[in-house]
Amino acid sequence: MKRRQLLQASASLVGSLAVGGQWAVAQTAPFPGGSLEFTSQSLQLTWLHHSCVLFEGEGKRFLVNPFRPGGCTAGYPAPSVNADLVLLSSRLLDEGALDVVPGNPRVLFQPGDYVIDGIRVQGVRMPRGPRFGLNVGWRWRMAGIDIVHLGGALQPIGREQSILLARPDLLLVPVGGGPKNYDPAGAKAAIEALQPKLVIPTMYRTAAEASQCELQPLEAFLRLFPAAAAQPALSNPLLLSAQALPSQGIAILFFEE
Repeated sequence: MKRRQLLQASASLVGSLAVGGQWAVAQTAPFPGGSLEFTSQSLQLTWLHHSCVLFEGEGKRFLVNPFRPGGCTAGYPAPSVNADLVLLSSRLLDEGALDVVPGNPRVLFQPGDYVIDGIRVQGVRMPRGPRFGLNVGWRWRMAGIDIVHLGGALQPIGREQSILLARPDLLLVPVGGGPKNYDPAGAKAAIEALQPKLVIPTMYRTAAEASQCELQPLEAFLRLFPAAAAQPALSNPLLLSAQALPSQGIAILFFEE
């Protein structure tokens, strides 16, 4: 693999729908033929399993938490996709495997405040304990959408994290528990603390994962919310619009594995 720059320190359109006082995500039918037209007002999100997501907008491709198949990711294909920037929550192989990413993208893996090709990227320190070390939560704005990806967060949201990460448009949060991630109750508490508009859960157990995986299934998290607040994504990738996000309440959009 080429040397990398290590920098220290859906096809559906998503809208909002009020249902019984709760806000859920309303999605249009896929674009004809599956083709997408990108503008400065659109963000394409591709779910690549576990906590790995590719974000595309404003002519940029940001990849978060590529993994090497093994353990809880044993049943998933390696996310071998091109990216301009790779954001790592840690250097653990299920959220920080650079060897699966082709080319020579820039890489951020430490807390700090960065500007990458005109986009401000904030890495926020989120301690996870001596066994698994530091987790980095990431925040940036792309195509008019304020994005927070909590990586493998475990500890409750503290004052510093609240100041730096509160009220995003889109929050990606681990929900499956195990020794180094929020369990469903912890994920719900983090959501309540940060008050996003739209939540996408990550790091939950699926049929593709190894039998020894300690993660809980997604249903354990979804049961903590009103049924009207959550619905599955109609496609992968998704095309998101800032103008169509919920204007109040919290909606949950999840990918069915």
